[in-house]
Amino acid sequence: MLTIKRVPTVVSNYQDNTSSEDLESKSRGCGRNCLGKCCLPVSKLPLYAFKNAEQETVENDIDTSCCRGPPMAFLNNLLLGQWEERMSRGLFRYDVTTCETKVIPGRHGFIAQLNKGRHHKKRATEFRIDQVLQPFDENKFNFTKVGQEEVLFRFEPSNDNEFHYFPSSAVDAASSSPSVVAINVSPIEYGHVLLIPRVLDCFPQSIDHESLFLALHLTSETADPAFRVGYNSLGAFATINHLHFQAYYLSLQLPIEKAPTCKLMTSEGSTDARVIVSKLLDYPVSGLVFEGGCTLRDLSDAVANSCVFLQNNNIPFNVLIAECGRRIFLLPQCYAEKQALGEVGRELLDTQVNPAVWEISGHIVLKRRKDYNEASEHYAWRLLSEVSLSEKRFQEVTNNIAEAAGFQQVEDDVTAKHESNQESSVPRAASHLPKDCLVQH
Repeated sequence: MLTIKRVPTVVSNYQDNTSSEDLESKSRGCGRNCLGKCCLPVSKLPLYAFKNAEQETVENDIDTSCCRGPPMAFLNNLLLGQWEERMSRGLFRYDVTTCETKVIPGRHGFIAQLNKGRHHKKRATEFRIDQVLQPFDENKFNFTKVGQEEVLFRFEPSNDNEFHYFPSSAVDAASSSPSVVAINVSPIEYGHVLLIPRVLDCFPQSIDHESLFLALHLTSETADPAFRVGYNSLGAFATINHLHFQAYYLSLQLPIEKAPTCKLMTSEGSTDARVIVSKLLDYPVSGLVFEGGCTLRDLSDAVANSCVFLQNNNIPFNVLIAECGRRIFLLPQCYAEKQALGEVGRELLDTQVNPAVWEISGHIVLKRRKDYNEASEHYAWRLLSEVSLSEKRFQEVTNNIAEAAGFQQVEDDVTAKHESNQESSVPRAASHLPKDCLVQH
């Protein structure tokens, strides 16, 4: 049984409790035991090798309330056990388990969290917010400067169709740059981690087909509906221009996951292999929902093609991978642009909320006690409405995505994905989640 230990917060991310093996690798690197080219190629890290099945099928009809067998339970236990161990060592900038969380009364069930630590101790943005694609700058903060003690494990494809775990595995940087799962030192929720694809390649924050496929594998392999993976582009409140995804556990269903949808288009191909693209309805942010396809690659490529179009056309966006990788939400946004033009009201600006993927999904992180106490569905709806493209602009973007990605238009088909008063529609927290990982007041 995993438990959350209340521990003092230590701001420093470099600890002194190193093993002789750590000291040896430090002596061969820069001395900081970092993720840079100076240290990582001579290091050993835990390795989780996931099933390397290029054509792994999308299981659309399984129960989302439970895991899918031993490999997935193992990955959850590995991630959460390692995350708690880092917490016990004081590697986080604050204790996220003390943050208050509540469901805001109302039809949509928006979730509010009071997180003062993230406001005061989160790293500031170091780049322009008006360009989605910007070159990587090694002089600014990036993940090669992170200490290896923040890494939970490497996440790589296996050499066969089985998963494997190696507690200590030499990094073979000569053949490929490793992908790693590391803690987010400014967490929003329990188990908050970063997935950093091919960290030594120093990709800027832009999605490509392989990086999204890796993120989809992490979500699918974890196979826990409480675990979601998110992505923020530059201009949509990414704060570090080094390719990464975020992920954490939340036992409540997100409001965006409960929103009804309207089918708009499908990918080409046979009926059972088509990816279905729908539009969110009755939700303050206009967005697209991707699901279906015969394989994980089908679904991943359909979303990646759409993301590449948005990036190339300088349209900021956020991505949420949910329901164990079976649904992916693509959310173009314009909040930062409105901020720059002075089109966002002072009342919203004063709350200092930057609506990134988690806020847009309905999990709103607030910095001030006053805003938390007064949080209402009206406020959440107003905030997220400012994020959304206008209906006309969203339709133009959707049409352009359809053309660029080769989607086929279909007749409107409204599908109610939820009834907010039905308890059965809310996925249950997996058994490994500690009862106190969500504090409601």
